[in-house]
Amino acid sequence: MVRITAKQARDRMSSLLDRVELGEEVVILRRGKEVARLVPQPKIPRTLPPLDDFRGKIRIKGSLTKSLLEERAASRY
Repeated sequence: MVRITAKQARDRMSSLLDRVELGEEVVILRRGKEVARLVPQPKIPRTLPPLDDFRGKIRIKGSLTKSLLEERAASRY
């Protein structure tokens, strides 16, 4: 954990953010007292559900080709 004054934090914010991004915690002090703490954002996994479940729920009534041709013709007029 790094302890740094507000003035130093202002002057070195970019490098402090780099350190925080790597997992380090930074405490910012004003007149010797803690006023802020920079901590890394927790990693949130971005997993998507498998598409197989979704595909199984889709039902198209009738012929797909016929439906598309009818919709295309209807949108023209």
